Amino acid sequence: MDARSNAAPVIIKRKKIIAGGGHHGGAWKVAYADFVTALMAFFLLMWLLGATTEKQRRGIADYFNPTVPVNRVSGGGSGAFGGDSVFSEQSLAKSGTGASDKHSTESHQARGELGIAAEGGTAGMSTTESAAFSEIEERLKGRSGESLASDDVVRHIVTRVTDEGLVIEIFDIGEAALFVPNQSEPTLILREIADIIATVAATVINDIAIAGHTRARPVTLAENPVWDLSSARANRMRLLLEEAGLAHTRMRRLTGHADRAPATPDPMSPRNNRLEVILLRSQ
Repeated sequence: MDARSNAAPVIIKRKKIIAGGGHHGGAWKVAYADFVTALMAFFLLMWLLGATTEKQRRGIADYFNPTVPVNRVSGGGSGAFGGDSVFSEQSLAKSGTGASDKHSTESHQARGELGIAAEGGTAGMSTTESAAFSEIEERLKGRSGESLASDDVVRHIVTRVTDEGLVIEIFDIGEAALFVPNQSEPTLILREIADIIATVAATVINDIAIAGHTRARPVTLAENPVWDLSSARANRMRLLLEEAGLAHTRMRRLTGHADRAPATPDPMSPRNNRLEVILLRSQ
């Protein structure tokens, strides 16, 4: 009898190994790390809500809001955050300016053609003064049905309301100039405009400022006359207004700006030859 017939059968066991499988894999660690990170962020948020004031929270929110200019709302704060107050009214914060100040015009800037602010009047003006300036604009442009000037004269005039007051800007148009070229002698157009401005300015008691501007000259000029010319033209406008009936005591300021504040991208454009008659705010 063969000895191999009594031997036990040979059992071969093959173990299947799955790499990274079962609970020994590392995928759960990534999910757990995300969960812990989110939990820490939540606890940090809860701490911030309890440790800061309403103004500080608003400042933090504005700092991370890209639609809010950083230099208008500073991220600085008192206490643990350092710096000045987020909404400092009188002093400058260490990073950027305070949220507002007494002379800020950004949020209270005059809006629209007549500069009527949402608070019920032009920024920095009383309702009565704003209404008076609006009426003057209407009369100068003839929108109220009572035009004081012809169309040829009106096209030389633009008005705008600023924080300083009502600005009546008068400028050259092509060959229709306000002054004799390179002189301070007024033309008939400017004399007529001066009479019109004196008429409308007589309806209010605001003081008056006059600014003269000229176009730029070639830089090759040995003696540039723009400073003396702009000052002389502003003074001549003062004389025209006084001759038309305005009291000399209302004249507050005369300024010659030369060619330093052009109204157009081309500093040599005749449009930069202009005068500004400003009815100053009463405040």
